[in-house]
Amino acid sequence: MQKNNNLDKTIIALDFSDLAKLTEFIDSFDYQQELRPRFVKVGMELFYAQGRKIIEYLKEKNLKIFLDLKVHDIPNTAFKALTALKNLEVDILNLHAAGGIAMMQKAKEALADSKTKLIAVTILTSLDDQALTQELLINKNTQETVLHYAQNAYQAGLDGIVCSAHEAQSIKDSIHPDFLTVCPGIRFADGNSQDQKRVADPAWALANGCDYIVMGRAITQASDKAQALMSLL
Repeated sequence: MQKNNNLDKTIIALDFSDLAKLTEFIDSFDYQQELRPRFVKVGMELFYAQGRKIIEYLKEKNLKIFLDLKVHDIPNTAFKALTALKNLEVDILNLHAAGGIAMMQKAKEALADSKTKLIAVTILTSLDDQALTQELLINKNTQETVLHYAQNAYQAGLDGIVCSAHEAQSIKDSIHPDFLTVCPGIRFADGNSQDQKRVADPAWALANGCDYIVMGRAITQASDKAQALMSLL
């Protein structure tokens, strides 16, 4: 049971633009077996390159889909964007919390009759306190800013947020235990953090408030991809 639970909570980031490389990765698993992806993330790179057809392909594999396009615009444009994306019937869509409460509320309206969950990106895991204060002129630290953005998302009626594993438990404690926390920047303990700043390993993340962990290159670029998945168990 624990094996299924860990894999169900792991969203694999399909950071591919080349369709052949994507299908090679997906088709390397036997979908009748337990050791296989359950939930995948389609980001800008893949969706902009392949469009709707990639969503249809992944649905044929019975995979759950997080479409990570980070909508960020004025409320009316966000509403229209989410109205168009709703027809894809993915499991999760997202937008930037920095767009404000009115934008998030309007976007949520577009999904009123949909089963798709809408979550908000708080602060990217590639940013740290120094970037917030010196580059973005935000005079609060990362933890405080993420919590405030999460509170705004909750007020707007969203289903959850994207945050690092380091903020997940405080969000659960401060807002609501059922408010979803989707956490990228997850690396195996012996892995390279690459361009991420606020990282954590899977075991720590799942024990500290993360409903879903997002892992990309640590699995998709592993020499033995099945063994990389096995490591999650």
